Amino acid sequence: MRLTDEQWVLLAPFLTPPEKTTKRGRPRRDDRTLLEGILWVLRTGAQWEKLPRSDYPPKSTCFARFQEWNDRNVFPAVLGQLYELLEDRGLLDLREAFIDGTFSAAKKGARMFGPTKKGKGTKIMIMVDANGTPLAVHTDSASPAEVKLVQDTLDASFGFDFPERLIGDKAYDSDGLDADLTEIGIEMIAPHRKNRKRKTQDGRPLRRYKRRWKVERTIAWLQSFRRVRTRDERKAQHFLGFVQLACILILLRQISG
Repeated sequence: MRLTDEQWVLLAPFLTPPEKTTKRGRPRRDDRTLLEGILWVLRTGAQWEKLPRSDYPPKSTCFARFQEWNDRNVFPAVLGQLYELLEDRGLLDLREAFIDGTFSAAKKGARMFGPTKKGKGTKIMIMVDANGTPLAVHTDSASPAEVKLVQDTLDASFGFDFPERLIGDKAYDSDGLDADLTEIGIEMIAPHRKNRKRKTQDGRPLRRYKRRWKVERTIAWLQSFRRVRTRDERKAQHFLGFVQLACILILLRQISG
């Protein structure tokens, strides 16, 4: 997968190598070519050894750089910078946001996964703004209910501003969640569960629920990256790194229009 020059200009400052403490060793391989190799794996879902040698550096070099950037928390830093850029350009709408979770089947050997009716896997929680732009992403075991992962998703926000309203499906209908979000200035909007006795929502706020397709569209964008759709990483942090990279590409798409 190739990056445009405009995209590379935005990403390059965050990929600068740590200072060397010795002059020994081989020269560092080109960051752009290595990143494009990593993005090829993200897009295709192929094993590292399947990287086309005619187009990209060796698998060991690409994986080592991916691991280095992941360990240095480069991807969250990029997401934060892109968030600020979108905000400066007036491309974020925080009057309302949408939250939902999606399931990624985990292959044998993966850590931090949970059993569900769909099998063993990892849950990806995502929050998007009124335009469907990703605001936060969080990965966890697939076992916990989504309502229990809302705070962790908010904590993983790319920026510092919370939306005025957070809209979810019936899974987020919870008095406890309503109270917790009210304390930080967020109104939770979700349809009532069938067994709810005390009504907390009226028809007017729930009209916003009709726009929930925006988070479903963003989830579809995420799942277009095969390395996200099926988890192949043994380490949870590596899988999160790929999910963050997918969000970076989605934000770059929003910036470039």
